[in-house]
Parts: sequence; structure tokens; C-alpha cells
Amino acid sequence: MNVRALAAQTLDQILGEGRSLSAALPPALAQTAPPDRGLLQELCYGACRWQPQLQAMLNRLLQRPLPSSERPVPALLLIGLYQLWHLRIPDHAAVAETVAAVRVLRKPRLAGLVNAVLRNALRRRAELTAFIASDPEAQTAHPCWLLDRLQQDWPDDWPAITAANNARPPFTLRVNGLQSERDDYRQRLAALGKTSEPSILNQTALTLADPVEPSTLPGFAEGWVSVQDAAAQLAAPLLEVQPGMRVLDACAAPGGKTGHLLEGIPDIDLTALDQDADRLARVRDNVQRLRLNAQLMVGDARRPAEWWDGVPYDRILLDAPCSGTGVIRRHPDIKRLRRAGDLAALADQQRALLESLWPLLNPGGRLLYATCSVLHQENVAVIAHFLTVHAEAIEQPIIAAWGRALAHGRQILPGADNADGFYYAVLSKPLAGGQGVSCLPR
Repeated sequence: MNVRALAAQTLDQILGEGRSLSAALPPALAQTAPPDRGLLQELCYGACRWQPQLQAMLNRLLQRPLPSSERPVPALLLIGLYQLWHLRIPDHAAVAETVAAVRVLRKPRLAGLVNAVLRNALRRRAELTAFIASDPEAQTAHPCWLLDRLQQDWPDDWPAITAANNARPPFTLRVNGLQSERDDYRQRLAALGKTSEPSILNQTALTLADPVEPSTLPGFAEGWVSVQDAAAQLAAPLLEVQPGMRVLDACAAPGGKTGHLLEGIPDIDLTALDQDADRLARVRDNVQRLRLNAQLMVGDARRPAEWWDGVPYDRILLDAPCSGTGVIRRHPDIKRLRRAGDLAALADQQRALLESLWPLLNPGGRLLYATCSVLHQENVAVIAHFLTVHAEAIEQPIIAAWGRALAHGRQILPGADNADGFYYAVLSKPLAGGQGVSCLPR
């Protein structure tokens, strides 16, 4: 199968059907010869990453939009423009191979149009480059609604955030301290010719200079190491779990934070909860690979009556569903799939989750609220609302060198310390008599 044709079909599912890249890409990779899979991923991720910019250019190059009956040719044109603007593929090769893909897609009568549009783009490169520089949506490759929200929430930081969102993400590992020290594992990688750097955010994160297939990593099958961003690895230490505690990991899938909690303190009674049975299976796979134990339960965290046994938890991790605006560089299709109208519904869901889980927390216990969003509506505003409603709740300050202290909680922005964007807030429930507990990270 022609790689560019497959890339166009994959991109078309995202643009035309609203599928996620993580769902659309694996079937395409399965149809691709191993030597071509890297190019397929590059075309799909890159076209998603720069889609607002590429679409703005295409709108200027086409006299009128192509009808829906001609799908996936519009997606193929975006693939072509991505090659011309962002890859080092020679222009003539990019044009020729993209035109060849039209025939593979059984749209031979449009081959001339695709050829003309791409060659016209090359002739008008200076004009299009000037247009991109003058148009904020095209220049930043972010939809206007998101750009407006970033400028509102982060007036001094939004240029750095959008630049980080358009960068390729680092390939970061979490070294399992039960199996190996980070420095020892780094030496194992070096012996195999793989360069890595320890993260300054914690003692478990190690970033490789070049991504690799995880299964090829030393000891991966035995649970020595997992793939997890350094910012996501901040959650487990913030929760300050102690041996023997009863812990709930709500919204646990795919299980990265579940595994990290167990690696830190294996002797805990941990329940990993998720309402999606298929996604919970990924948690099971991760825990089994790490050779650790957790109770897995299918259930909606907003409806504890359907699954809770009535025994309170000493620690609760709420990794809440969110817009994902802190991890756009890993999931660039978020730019296309998210809408401004989604934020209010997400914030309602986040507030509902906090309300449902708070009664499950033991007096003297603590709850960690986390999102991979950078938008205040999902973060500081949610915690502010909760504290207003629950006068008994105590917010514990997160004193750390990373991120930004906000009115409530702490935010690390995308790209800062080579990490993704994450928000954390720590809440504690007072002991009998109103005495609080310390929640500061070690």
C-alpha cells in the first residue's frame, strides 16, 4: 500500500469522522511494511500537528473546497503540503509520490488537480510564507478558540506553549526502583549505544535522545522500565502513600500512575477503577508486566454506590478526564477533535468526580487532583469551586522547584523541564477535631 495514500486515509478519519489518531493509526501501520512505518507515523502526526496551518494554505490554493464525495483527497493535499513545508523530502519527490497516491485512492481524475495545487504551492512559497506570518491561527497552528484561551490564561507564556505543542515530544521512561536504580539503568542503555538524560523533576524519569520500540528496552518485559512522561511521574510522590494504606486510583487507565504508586510502595491495598473495561485491560497488562498486584474494578467514579464497599480510602488519586491541552505534542489531533464548547462539560464532570469521591476519603487522608490540561477552567477554577462548597477541605500547598504556583494548585507547562503540561492540587480531609495533616511532597 502506498504510504501517502494510507496516511491520507488515516488523516481523513480524523478530519472527516472525528476518530482519534490513536484509534485510526494502528490499523494503517498493520498494512505497512516495517521500513515504511516511520514515514507513515511522521506524515500522520505531522499533518495533525500542523493541520490548522496547512488547511489555511490549502484554502488559499483551492478555488473552492472539494466536495465530501472526493474524500480523502483533501487530506492527501494536506499530507502533500506538510512534506513541502516541514520535511526534508525533495520537492519533486514529495509531489510525485503524493500524485501517485491519488491513483491508489482510486481518484485518478483528480491527479492533475493534486499536481497543480502542490506545484502552485511551490511557486507561491514566498506569498504563502508571508500569509502564515500574518495569520495567528496559521502561524501557531492552533485553532482560534484554543489560541484565545491560551492567551487569556497564560498572557506571557502562550507563545512558548504553542511552540512546545508543535514540537516532537520527548521519549521518557520511568525506571522501576524495585528493579533498578536510575543511574544503573542509564548505564545499561549506554552499553547498548542509547544516550539518555535524567530528568530534574524526580528520581525515576530518564529521557532518551531517540525514541525506540519499548519492547526492545532492556528488561521491559520484566517490568524494569515503563514509558511515562516526567510530569506524569510527579503524581505518585505528591500523594505520599505509606505502607498498608488503602488507595484508590480513580480513572486509572491506562495505568501508568497505578504502576508508579505500586513501584514506590508495593505494600498497599490499591484499587484501580475505570468505567471502560477495555481500557482497564491495559491497566491489568501494565500491572502484570511490573509483576505487582492491584484490585481492578470496572465502575464510574461518579457513582460510588455501584461499586464501593463502604470502606474509606486513605489516599485517592483523581486523574480527571480533561481537554488534554497539556499533551497536544503527544496527541496533536486534540487540536482538531476538541471544541471550545467541550470545556464547560468537562469542568462539570470534573466537579462531579470530586464531589463523588470526597466522601470516600478517610479523615486525615488526602486526595490528589490531576489533569493534563493547561486551562484554568479545568484546573484552578475546579478546585476553587470545590473549596467554596467544602469548607472542611484543606488545600495543601505544593512546594516544589517545578512549575508555577497558582491561586490553587500548581501547573507545569508543556516543554518546561522537557515535560508535558500537567496540573496538580492536593486536598486533605481534617482529622476528628479539625486537625489537618501535612501533604507536602517529600
